[in-house]
Amino acid sequence: MLIDTHCHAYVKAFDADREEVMARALAAGVERLLLPNIDVESIPQMRALLEEQPGVCFPMMGLHPCHVEESWQEDLKLILQELDVLPCVAVGEIGLDLYWDKTKLELQKAAARVQIAWALERDLPVVLHVRDAFAEMFALLDEFEGAGLRGVFHCFNGGVAEAERVAGFPGFYYGLGGVSTFKNAGMDQVIPGLDRSRVVLETDSPYLAPVPHRGKRNEPAYTALVAQRVADLWACSLAEVGEVTTANAERLFKLASK
Repeated sequence: MLIDTHCHAYVKAFDADREEVMARALAAGVERLLLPNIDVESIPQMRALLEEQPGVCFPMMGLHPCHVEESWQEDLKLILQELDVLPCVAVGEIGLDLYWDKTKLELQKAAARVQIAWALERDLPVVLHVRDAFAEMFALLDEFEGAGLRGVFHCFNGGVAEAERVAGFPGFYYGLGGVSTFKNAGMDQVIPGLDRSRVVLETDSPYLAPVPHRGKRNEPAYTALVAQRVADLWACSLAEVGEVTTANAERLFKLASK
């Protein structure tokens, strides 16, 4: 049994065959999908999938850093309404992204601070998007030291130094996805040393498909390919990876055990 802890299965990329995609996920042993929100426009799509797949899909609410614009405060008002209506398992996906636009860092930080406060008020984890911004994110998290914040570094692709820094934040996990299978990503030097009690699996579907599907549309069933890669690097069985990462996800997101 596997849990895809980060999957955008509600987006248009799956409109033509979403039912088949969901069936393939279940056939691959991926029994639960956690759905991170992106912006205000993505909310209706997510709601529709939640209605279609009760007990399989679980929502998060947040404003993705790449969608933080001058209107971010108005956007957050609408997102907050959804956060308090839907049975959300996390605040996400939120964070910092300096890959596409370095001019909006202060706006992204301001939006992230507000959403982190929501998570603390509601005892929810945060799901962090961090791209070319590890130092900035670590500094932001330092502002909340001792507050009991917990969460996951989604699509973790840092090196050993970044992994060690994450380890210094109690309650934070590593989200491993398709990048873990890329030969040039260097994750084979990182994953063996991670605390196994703080690792969860994800796909980030439809993005970042693992080998051998790299460059194509990703889908939740490929969580099993990520799990196999982790098993290879941990020198353990696929079943053990499934057991450990499922327990970790249930603990972090307060999901009922199956």
